[in-house]
Amino acid sequence: MDKYTLQNSLTHAPGTGAQHCCSKRYNILYLMCDQFRYDCIHALGNDTIQTPNLDRLAARGVAYTQAYSTCPVCVAARYTVMTGCEPEKTGCYSNENPVPMDGQPEAIEERCGSYLARALSEQGYRTFGIGKFHTKPDCYEDLGFEVHKHTEELWETPEIKEKDAYAGFMLREHPEYAHIDQLHGERTNMYYVPQMSPFPQELTVEGFTADLAVQEIEKEDERPYFGFVSFVGPHPPCAPPAPYHLMYNPDRMPNPIRGDKNIDLMDEQITFMNYAIWADEIGDAWARNLRSRYYGEISYIDACIGRILDAVERRPDADRTLICFFSDHGDQMGDHRAWQKETFFEASTKVPFLLSMPGVLPQDTVDDSLINLADLYPIALRAAGLTVHVKGKDGVDILGGEKRKAVVGVYGRPGTERFKVMIREGRYKYIFLSNGGLEQLFDLQEDPEEYENLISIRTRDADEFRTKLKEICSRPGLKQSMINGEMKTFPLTYRPLMRIHQFEFSKNIKDFQVSKDNYFCSM
Repeated sequence: MDKYTLQNSLTHAPGTGAQHCCSKRYNILYLMCDQFRYDCIHALGNDTIQTPNLDRLAARGVAYTQAYSTCPVCVAARYTVMTGCEPEKTGCYSNENPVPMDGQPEAIEERCGSYLARALSEQGYRTFGIGKFHTKPDCYEDLGFEVHKHTEELWETPEIKEKDAYAGFMLREHPEYAHIDQLHGERTNMYYVPQMSPFPQELTVEGFTADLAVQEIEKEDERPYFGFVSFVGPHPPCAPPAPYHLMYNPDRMPNPIRGDKNIDLMDEQITFMNYAIWADEIGDAWARNLRSRYYGEISYIDACIGRILDAVERRPDADRTLICFFSDHGDQMGDHRAWQKETFFEASTKVPFLLSMPGVLPQDTVDDSLINLADLYPIALRAAGLTVHVKGKDGVDILGGEKRKAVVGVYGRPGTERFKVMIREGRYKYIFLSNGGLEQLFDLQEDPEEYENLISIRTRDADEFRTKLKEICSRPGLKQSMINGEMKTFPLTYRPLMRIHQFEFSKNIKDFQVSKDNYFCSM
C-alpha cells in the first residue's frame, strides 16, 4: 500500500447487521449529474417532469429527500465526493484550485487521504470514471481510476480539446460538425437562453457518456467494479436534442418563486453572478421557456441513465450492485431572483440522492434523514466490505446506521468577504454571510420556500446557531474566518459587475469583436 492508503487505514472488517451483509463485496455505480435540482424527479412529487428511469431507481431503493451539497459549486463539490472531505480539508471553497490553509499538507491526498477510486483500486476493484470531473488546475488530474475518460466543457487549447474523450471523438469521427464551436451549447451571452442540440441523440455528450458506461459495465472481469459516471447536463446551456427540446410546453412551467427582495438578494453573490452570466434581466416568460428546455435535458439524461440501468440488470450480479444517483448541486432557475448556484437557498444547495443496495436497503422508500455528498465515500467503502472508520474523512456511514444531526456548508475562502456558512439542523437553516455580517434563519418546516427571515424573531434559536457557528469555524481550515474569538465581518460591499466570456478558446475565440480576417458574408 502507498502512504495515502496507509493514512486511510483501510482494512476488511465484517460486522453485524448492515455491516455483516456487506462483507460480500458489491459492485458500486455512482451516477452523477451537474446542476440537477432536487425537485426534478417525477416519483418524488414533480407531476410535470417525466423521469421514468430515475423513478425506477427510486423504486429500487431509498430516496433521501434532505441531501445537501455543502459547497454548492462544481469544483468544490466534486473534490468532496472524491475525497470524502469538506472544503476545510480539500482546500477548495469555490470554483478554484484546491489550496490548503492553516499549515495543512500541500498535496490534496496527503491532507485528505486517497481519492475514492484509488482506495477501491488498491482493494481489488476494477474502476472506471467517465464524464465531467472538473478538477483544477489540471483538468485531467489522476483521480485513481483504472479507466478514465473525460467529457469536459471548455478547452483552453487544441491539444487539451483533442485529449478530451468526447471532443476528440467528434473531431476524429465526425468532422462534419467541426464548424460547431461549443459542443454542449453556446455559453457567454447564451448561457441562460433555451437552446437545442445540433447533434442527434446518439452523438450528444450525454449519449456518448452512456455508451462508454455501458461498455465498461458489460466487460467480463472477475473483480467487482466501481463505476463513476458523470453527466455534463442539465448544467446550462439547456440544449436537449430533438425531440426532447419540444417535450415540455413553456406555458405549463411554473414561474420562479420570489420573496422579499431584501431577503432574496441579501447574499451579494446573487447580484454579481446574475450579471456575470447575462441573466440579470430574465423575466417570467423567458424563465418558463428556459425551464422547459431544462426539463427536456433532464428527460433526455433520464433515457441515457435507463440504458445504463439496463446494462446493470443484464449482468448476473445485478442484485449485488449498489447504485447511487446524485448531483453536485442544484440550480436556482430564477427562484429568489437568482440564477446558477453558489447560494445556500434550497434550490442551489439541496440535491437529489437515490441510493439502492439489494439485500441491505429497503425498496421504494423515502427517508428524510440529513445526508451530504461526503457520505458517498463511506457508502462505497461499506459496499466494498471495508471499515468505514477512516482517518480524516468527514462522511457519515449511513449504511452502518450512523445519522447526521446537522449538515454544515461553507463557501468562499475563510477570512475573506466571500466566506459564508450554512448550518442545517432540525427544522432550521441558519446562514451567516461575512460580507456585511448578515444572517438568515429559515424554518423549513413552516416555510419550505424560504420566504421569511426569522433571525430577529426567534432570538433564542439564533443565538444557539451563533454559538455553533463559532465552534465550527474554530477548526483548522476555517479558523481564519474568526478574529479574537468572533466571526470576522466586512462592510457590505458590491463587486463591480462584469460579464463572463466563455467562448471556444481552443479556436482562439476570445471576444465578440469581428475583424476583416474572420468576417465572412455568403451574399
